[in-house]
Amino acid sequence: MAPNDSIVVINAGSSSIKFSLYSGAELALTFNGKIENLYSGVTRFSARDAQGRSIGEHSWADAPLNHEGGMRFLIDFAQSHLDGHRVVAVGHRIVHGGVAYSGPRRLNSDVLAALEKLIPLAPLHLPHNLAPVRAVMAMAPGVPQMGCFDTAFHVGQPAEAQAFALPARITEQGVRRYGFHGLSYEYIASRMPDADPSLASAKVVAAHLGNGASMCAMAAGRSVASTMGFTAVDGLPMGTRCGALDPGVVLYLIEQLGMDVGAVQKLLYQESGLLGVSGISSDMRTLEQSDDPRAKAAIALMVCIGRELGSLAATLGGLDALVFSGGIGENSTALRAAVCRDAAWLGVKLDAGANDANPRGVARISAADSRVAVWVVPANEELMIARHTQTLLELP
Repeated sequence: MAPNDSIVVINAGSSSIKFSLYSGAELALTFNGKIENLYSGVTRFSARDAQGRSIGEHSWADAPLNHEGGMRFLIDFAQSHLDGHRVVAVGHRIVHGGVAYSGPRRLNSDVLAALEKLIPLAPLHLPHNLAPVRAVMAMAPGVPQMGCFDTAFHVGQPAEAQAFALPARITEQGVRRYGFHGLSYEYIASRMPDADPSLASAKVVAAHLGNGASMCAMAAGRSVASTMGFTAVDGLPMGTRCGALDPGVVLYLIEQLGMDVGAVQKLLYQESGLLGVSGISSDMRTLEQSDDPRAKAAIALMVCIGRELGSLAATLGGLDALVFSGGIGENSTALRAAVCRDAAWLGVKLDAGANDANPRGVARISAADSRVAVWVVPANEELMIARHTQTLLELP
């Protein structure tokens, strides 16, 4: 890539679009931002340069935008702020790649058609991941687009880690454990050796804790097991998602409480987790500031991720390092302290001062004599997408 060539990265959710622009061969961040509250309420746009200074703000109170309108605004904004840079490709985060897509791919109409068939596997994510791809195809058809899949990092797991104990006639339909947050874990795996070269071959459990939350066991930088399975509602309690649930509960909701599939889906994805237990908020910051016993109960459920940590450490046959990432993992000193306290039996010993300092970059927060190193690694899925997009762009 020439110095003035740039890659746009799009990370679209159900009601938001995050975007970043990286320039030159070194992929230097030029600016980033987001559009929030698509479809309802007051849609807001904000953008900042590489130094964190505001370079644009806008809101739509009377007519909230949809994904296509949001992408149209972002394209216009980017074109007016390129300052001599040329967009050579757009990279997208796509939650689910199914069995067929085990690595980044150029996106065209055929790939889009195949991904649309996977929507039942990620109904609340995949449609919104694909909407910006179609918008760019319509508005800038000459610009190459690349899809980077959150499931791809986990495809090399052992077969037994991916399998459910179900008949072949079911598993052959693609019903298996996929794992998610792969772009975040891939970024963590790429950063750890820089922080400590010994971690390149280490047994690591990484915790991506945010509104969506999961944990991943990694051996020498490769995924071995993950708490998420067939869908992104499995595993740990999350902001509004329930996490692991006895399948019998779903049958009970349908058979005894008379809930239909749509109501069950809404309950599990949007009305459970921290929000459902607390009845207050899905935001950990709000819950930590509350004296309501329900808020404390919700936090306690999140702290119980220590059970999953033990399971993943057993899968690895030991543990060399624990990594916190994601909005909660990077910012909640209390949660990190509680998880590490419960993991003392594994050899985890936190440095309280380092933890309370709440570092903003990659930092070790364990005591010098801790048998297991504890790190904070800020999530940067967007940079991982930019790297993959650059690689694909340079292929013949």
